[in-house]
Amino acid sequence: MEKNYKELLNHIDTFIFDVDGVLTDSSVHVTQTGEMLRIMNIRDGFAMKAALESGYNVCIISGGNNEGVRIRLRNLGIHDIHLASPNKVETFKEYIELYQIKPENVLYMGDDIPDYHVMKLVGLPTCPQDASPEIKAISRYISHKNGGRGAVREVIEQVMKAQGKWHLYYDGKHD
Repeated sequence: MEKNYKELLNHIDTFIFDVDGVLTDSSVHVTQTGEMLRIMNIRDGFAMKAALESGYNVCIISGGNNEGVRIRLRNLGIHDIHLASPNKVETFKEYIELYQIKPENVLYMGDDIPDYHVMKLVGLPTCPQDASPEIKAISRYISHKNGGRGAVREVIEQVMKAQGKWHLYYDGKHD
């Protein structure tokens, strides 16, 4: 019998997220100069920072390349940021080899076809509520929230609660 996704939460030590459609709502605002602006959810950022401070690995793998995104993620303390990744599977394999991470201990959240093959390699493939049908079909968990609207916070919080680490962030120890 296949494990329920909740049984997998206890084994997660690494979070990997796509950017567009996961950390953002897939919208891009284009200025007159051609600059593309994205909106990120502040609660997703809080959760990623909480995960880092609790000892989890947090990695970003995206096909997009935006310096503003990189700056935002670095300001949260994320150092493993792979933007303009031409091959997410190759980037994933290099990342887990570098840090000696077991694929079965990885939660990956993606939303569209470029995430498909890497999601097939991880222990807990997840997606936002508004992900493409192909990604929903292979996800072990589909968030109740859309991309850029708290889906990242939701999965991080579930993992940290399952492992008894989330309470540290609302009992006043990290004010």
